[in-house]
Amino acid sequence: MSEVETASEDRRKYEFRKVIEELQEFEGSGTQLVTIYIPEEKLLSDVVAHVTQEHSEASNIKSKQTRTNVQDALKSIKDRLRYYDTTPKHGMVLFSGAVNTGGGRSDMVTRVLESPPTPIQSFRYHCDSDFLTEPLEGMLEDKGMFGLVVLDRREANVGWLKGKRVEAVKSAESLVPGKQRKGGQSAQRFARLRLEAIDNFYQEVAGMANDLFVSKRHELDGVLVGGPSPTKDEFIDGDYLHHELQDQVLGKFDVAYTDESGLKDLVDSASEVLADQEIVQDKRQMEEFFENLNTGQEATYGFDRTRRNLIMGAVDRLLISEDLREDVITYVCDEGHEDYELLDTRHDTPEDHECSECGHSAEVSEREDAIEHLMTIAEQRGSETKFISTDFEKGEQLYDAFGGIAGILRYDSGI
Repeated sequence: MSEVETASEDRRKYEFRKVIEELQEFEGSGTQLVTIYIPEEKLLSDVVAHVTQEHSEASNIKSKQTRTNVQDALKSIKDRLRYYDTTPKHGMVLFSGAVNTGGGRSDMVTRVLESPPTPIQSFRYHCDSDFLTEPLEGMLEDKGMFGLVVLDRREANVGWLKGKRVEAVKSAESLVPGKQRKGGQSAQRFARLRLEAIDNFYQEVAGMANDLFVSKRHELDGVLVGGPSPTKDEFIDGDYLHHELQDQVLGKFDVAYTDESGLKDLVDSASEVLADQEIVQDKRQMEEFFENLNTGQEATYGFDRTRRNLIMGAVDRLLISEDLREDVITYVCDEGHEDYELLDTRHDTPEDHECSECGHSAEVSEREDAIEHLMTIAEQRGSETKFISTDFEKGEQLYDAFGGIAGILRYDSGI
């Protein structure tokens, strides 16, 4: 996939994610929010016939308000389907219904999502108090799934690397005694009991991993095992894991910690094996950004500075936190000066603003999504956009310390 195609795919995924988050906020009174998933091979004439049938059967709903709302939603969906001759690539999803707006009032909303990231597998009609978004959420999950195991002789943690997310799932603490035996025990007997305890603990850890990974073994891209030597070597060489998982072990890696943080350390240690995975690519982007920042050159951060560098064409890669959810407000004063301000998407637009250049009162000219605002400039200037996960330390720093917006520059712009 070319860089242009990748950028287009990233933007499309972001736009899909935004719509899904909006749909998840909607709530209806009773089962009156309609969701329809349509696979690419489904004839739209069959879908229209199904919607017509559901509209007819909705006349049997006892509640007049629910009956009216469901039929209005189905009519809206039917009207939207008239604009299509064929089903879009990968299919489409339609959402329609009367959503609560507070104070006992409701508004009819209808949304259509065309060509999702992966094909819709089957036709589905769903009517409930919430829109059905889970299948779409699954499509937006980052690619790549690895089983993670970290252990020493004291504790163990088992979890997942799914795309950019490291997820701890199961943990265990061992009953392995220390190396010093208690009084009254022979050295030989103590050593034997200790080896039995170690073996039992390894079996417990393998049981956790088998329970978690075996059912997903056909979806797994591999299993990573970490810990100090000789623990990880004993665990793998002892064939404790299910034989199908044993064949999927990609390597053993030195990891100092075996608590939940050890799972992230394991991903770091296995970076060469995971070179093509998105979380490793994110880390490399952030490492380059911090290296440039430390030298005082070819790095920018914050909305205003990054935007100005983008307009100059100085930004090679625009780095945006996946957790960023802000709008940009554009103000214009009587003198024609423009000001920009970031605002959480949940907050109302401020009415008063003083121009930073001349001090005159400025009015709101436009409010738009901050990410789309920056991505549009980036596309015009030939800059790449990279979405950075917060599932690692430097990714968290991008969001917490730099406002979720930064850039790696082509040259030192002096801004």
